[in-house]
Amino acid sequence: MLGTLLMAETRVERRLAAILAADVAEYSRLMGADEEGTLAALRAHRRELIDPLLAQHHGRIFKTTGDGILIEFASVIDAVRCAVVIQQGMEERNTSVAQSRRILFRVGINLGDIIVEEGDIFGDGVNVAARLEALAKPGEIYVSASVCEQVGEKLPISFADMGDHKVKNIARPIHVYKIGKGVGSGAVAMPSTSPSLALPDRPSIAVLPFQNMSGDSEQEYFSDGITEDIITALSRLRWFFVIARNSTFAYKGKGVDIKRLGQELGVRYVLEGSVRKSGQRVRITGQLIDATTGNHIWAERYDRELSDIFALQDEITTSVTAAIEPKLLAAEGVRTEKRSIADLNAWDLVARALSHFWKLTASESDAAVTILREAVQRYPDYAPAHSMLAFALLVSAHVGWMPDGDRDKAAYHARKAVELDENDPWAHMALGYLALTGHRTDDAVRHFKAAIDLNPNFAAAYGYVGWALVFDGRSEEALRSFDQAMRMSPRDPLNGFFSAGISAAHYFAERYSEAVKWGREAVQLRPGILGGHRILCASLAQAGDIEEARTVLSQLRQLHPSVSIAWIERNVPYTGGPMSKFLEGLRKAGLQ
Repeated sequence: MLGTLLMAETRVERRLAAILAADVAEYSRLMGADEEGTLAALRAHRRELIDPLLAQHHGRIFKTTGDGILIEFASVIDAVRCAVVIQQGMEERNTSVAQSRRILFRVGINLGDIIVEEGDIFGDGVNVAARLEALAKPGEIYVSASVCEQVGEKLPISFADMGDHKVKNIARPIHVYKIGKGVGSGAVAMPSTSPSLALPDRPSIAVLPFQNMSGDSEQEYFSDGITEDIITALSRLRWFFVIARNSTFAYKGKGVDIKRLGQELGVRYVLEGSVRKSGQRVRITGQLIDATTGNHIWAERYDRELSDIFALQDEITTSVTAAIEPKLLAAEGVRTEKRSIADLNAWDLVARALSHFWKLTASESDAAVTILREAVQRYPDYAPAHSMLAFALLVSAHVGWMPDGDRDKAAYHARKAVELDENDPWAHMALGYLALTGHRTDDAVRHFKAAIDLNPNFAAAYGYVGWALVFDGRSEEALRSFDQAMRMSPRDPLNGFFSAGISAAHYFAERYSEAVKWGREAVQLRPGILGGHRILCASLAQAGDIEEARTVLSQLRQLHPSVSIAWIERNVPYTGGPMSKFLEGLRKAGLQ
């Protein structure tokens, strides 16, 4: 039987090949609007750009359709390089073409086994390339994991991981990568004649006009409005240097090389995106790119109903801005890791400290505080160093990572930060935390709301409004604030804290099963946050699961040997009634 199978196998010609599948986005609309003009433009693109590049990169067309093309390459490097250069060439050729008439290609590339029969090619190698092309957005290139692995760092391009996708007629999920807009060998991009600007001493970002992909010029105002709102929102974040609207809108409708743009505008990061409307649905995509390397830092897609266009504009602006801030701060922290502390300027020191602090463990918190103390010593007039040191000291003392003796120093640094820069939202956050841990709920809420007034997209401030209310037993108000915080920044490093707060809110509302669920979530997200263990322990006891409550209490004692009823009364800032309720659960679990 095995011999028969092997003999059948030899009658089929197989080989490994890179397959490039491409088609024209919105081909039917283009043909419906101007059939002859579209066909003439396609022929010109083939004759003047695509066919010469295929010959240069040793590609062979083996199938064409009205709007698509399948190409075989012996080398995956040639296939990827050719695709990148074609897309760059199309950007250049579209520069002077009205947006509604632009021809944009979607491209998919796969490296796989193919079957050759009478000059045609079949098999999974072809089918996967076609599915990748269908997933790609106009002007983009999607590739399979095999392509990404083989190309590696052989070409000056970047890959963004788009995850697994289940596609039609392919049994297994396909792991997809998107090629970033870097400059490949032979690219048509011309050298810049503009001088490069020096990077500022803090994170710098340019927001490119979001592309209107709807083919409807009436929607142009919506995509422009999204861009302008995001620029305005980012400008309110005191961390960032944001390029003004008039400078970035000068690039509208032009093919842009991200690295060159970064040099011309003097920015490290670029945010770009697109808007596509279909009926009463709108899809908005955004991606954040490091302009110095071409690497993708963040990408997200938002699908929404277009019921209230202004409300939608506000929602997308809030979501994008809240998502970008922690990603940028994390990227800045990573960027400083390989440099000596002695070589870091004021902002770099804060970024390095935050890269430690947001890991939210006792040892990393201690490392962050050490760096921030050096920052305020070397740069005594730099407000963010003072505000972040105050915040780090207060959080670390509150959760039990270090003694509470630094509270006076935290108060000094918080007030110093406000004195240096009254518009620093983190300074008001630190003052709010100071009030919260001092049992002054109304003062805490006032300071946190001052931070929100300065930065309306400040997810962490909404979360700490929730905590201030929870400590006073105001569960329903607190839940609304926590919900807002986690909706604005779903992947925020502080969400472990806020899950514990949601657990506490349900606990005081006597919804103990919900309290247990959110307590487990907090412990899972951040095992080093002792408050998550405390509220989970109390919730389990109140829910009647005394055995598991004692297990959690044992784990808490291992993490925090000095924990006791007296310690909690001294250090956890619940007001009178909520404190009694909280201790009731912990006593049931066996804490003394």
